[in-house]
Amino acid sequence: MTNSNGLGVTRRGLLGVFAATVVAAAPTYSNAFGLLRGAGDIRRIRMYSGRTGESIDTIYWIEGEYIPEVLKEINHFMRDWRSNDRTDMDARTIDIMAAAHSLMDVTEPYTLLSGYRSPATNAMLRSKSRGVARNSLHMKGQAADLRLKSRSVSQMARAAEACASGGVGRYSRSNFVHMDCGPVRHWGG
Repeated sequence: MTNSNGLGVTRRGLLGVFAATVVAAAPTYSNAFGLLRGAGDIRRIRMYSGRTGESIDTIYWIEGEYIPEVLKEINHFMRDWRSNDRTDMDARTIDIMAAAHSLMDVTEPYTLLSGYRSPATNAMLRSKSRGVARNSLHMKGQAADLRLKSRSVSQMARAAEACASGGVGRYSRSNFVHMDCGPVRHWGG
């Protein structure tokens, strides 16, 4: 995260320095399936939350290994901002997000609209919109609603669909794409 803890050198800091040196040499993935298999790669996620004002730009996987400390930061970042509740986000969702981002060849961070949702938040949103599922994968830490200023909903959805690894919802009127690690399916327009 962008917040400084003032503790000096940390394992994450050292990993970040290492990752920065290999980012330029990272392979461009010809297809998302190869990325999701994860043989010999690094995985990076960049997001901004307008609700909390927080940003995250981090390498969360290096050479076949998730970095547990970084996944904890991602879990905190993707928390339910209304209740401050959090869960362990399913790494498969983060992988899909990272793969789609890579396929779009952008440096702009995603704007995170919704990651984890507590049952209470999901019920409140459901009472206001029929587009919110009763058993939403957001409540299981398996979904994210994302936006990019530099890419259309259609471009984002096509990149996520190319991963063939979960659900992709197009919400053109609200200008965001839903990505999840549930069954492969797509909806919206």
